[in-house]
Amino acid sequence: MIFKEQVRWEFLKPQEFLERQKQNPVVYLPMGLCEPHGHVAPFGLDTIKADWLCDEAADRFGGVVAPTMAYHTHETGYHAPWLKEVMGGVNPRLAALPPHLLLETLLYQLRAFRNAGFQAVVVVSGHHGSQDDLRMVAEAFAGAFPLQHFVRTDPELVSGKFTGDHAGRYELSQLLAIRPDLVALDRADRIGMDPLGRFAQNPDVTEATAGEGHRILDACLDTLGAATSSFRFTDNAPDFIPMEAMVEVWDGIDRRRAQWKTNNP
Repeated sequence: MIFKEQVRWEFLKPQEFLERQKQNPVVYLPMGLCEPHGHVAPFGLDTIKADWLCDEAADRFGGVVAPTMAYHTHETGYHAPWLKEVMGGVNPRLAALPPHLLLETLLYQLRAFRNAGFQAVVVVSGHHGSQDDLRMVAEAFAGAFPLQHFVRTDPELVSGKFTGDHAGRYELSQLLAIRPDLVALDRADRIGMDPLGRFAQNPDVTEATAGEGHRILDACLDTLGAATSSFRFTDNAPDFIPMEAMVEVWDGIDRRRAQWKTNNP
């Protein structure tokens, strides 16, 4: 992944960081996961999508992109039976976190964003299925410490225009538009002869095109632009939130654990 360094928190020096933040106090958090995406695509496709969308949104609409969270949930909730279906007994070589660890980490990231002076956060996840719980955490944090937020997966950004999938026409079209050098469509027919089998590849993957990928990405950015333009900012500096203040907020989230979508098949 080639980052747009001029919008990335980890690459910015203080002067440039503060200038961007003053112009638009929005922070973007890309979220992804290393998981199987068939024989044609890299494990990190989810992360690549999220990084590109956040970088491009910050470049177009202003704001700063936070360091990527490249670990996500899997093996729990509805992901567990899905994984068995698309992988069989093959080792998926994925890098998953349990729900409680992901969600509590997000909570502390939101604290860090607010303490750093941001007034709004945009979370873009390239990994679909955990978004309701991500929004639950953002709402719980904002209920205690006001922070505007917009939390979506990339298929949600194009709802009604395109239909998301996993390692199929939708996802691979985006990758062909972002990083065509990482796509190997000539390997699409390995399913029946490779020891890895299907490896979570969708049957319609050969229908992917860069043109459709650009249309999907443009539609995603239209939604992100509308979201960022809806935020309203003030000149008031919020009080610093100590780390221990998160304990009570997390306890409230944790008490609802039975309702988490990430725990519910």
